[in-house]
Amino acid sequence: MKIICIGRNYVNHIEELNNERPSEPVIFMKPDSALLQKQFPFVIPEFTTDVHYEIELIVKINKVGKYIEPTFAHKYYDEISVGIDFTARDLQDALKAKGLPWEKAKAFDGSAVIGDFVPKTNYTSVDDINFELHKNGDTVQKSNAQFMLWKIDELIAEVSKYFTLRTGDVLFTGTPEGVGPVAAGDVLEGFLEGKQLFKIQVK
Repeated sequence: MKIICIGRNYVNHIEELNNERPSEPVIFMKPDSALLQKQFPFVIPEFTTDVHYEIELIVKINKVGKYIEPTFAHKYYDEISVGIDFTARDLQDALKAKGLPWEKAKAFDGSAVIGDFVPKTNYTSVDDINFELHKNGDTVQKSNAQFMLWKIDELIAEVSKYFTLRTGDVLFTGTPEGVGPVAAGDVLEGFLEGKQLFKIQVK
């Protein structure tokens, strides 16, 4: 199982972190050990003092594909959900300043939360779907897939140029604005069109 992630896919999020707008999708990976197991809390690692939540729409790949055309990309996933790409922001900033890869800040153990998957047929269009993150009962991130720079099918086509997609792989599609830090005791809940798909405790 691969966890494939997209960075800088929402303009407002690019601006809030003062990043450069990319001309093509920014792709990075998390290992399978990054998956936070169901019912487990997220434990803040000892190597960071500034972990941020980043809620994202995610899809699960349902068959093997390579060099997938955007027109056919919709055939490669049946389910959609929301997840969190936890980021050690202090470590990421230090790595970026040196021009180094982000993996230590993005791909550490437990850094990928995956919510319950639901059939994409439950929704009229995956390109116009609302999602949000609550922290301790307050809405901290809220957006819609229509604000993506690259839509889900475009991302699948782009990723498949470089990596063979396999059944069970998960694609994180980027986070909107509103990212922020977590602290021990926080409770995070992810929603897709008002339906709660995950709830986790931070320790």
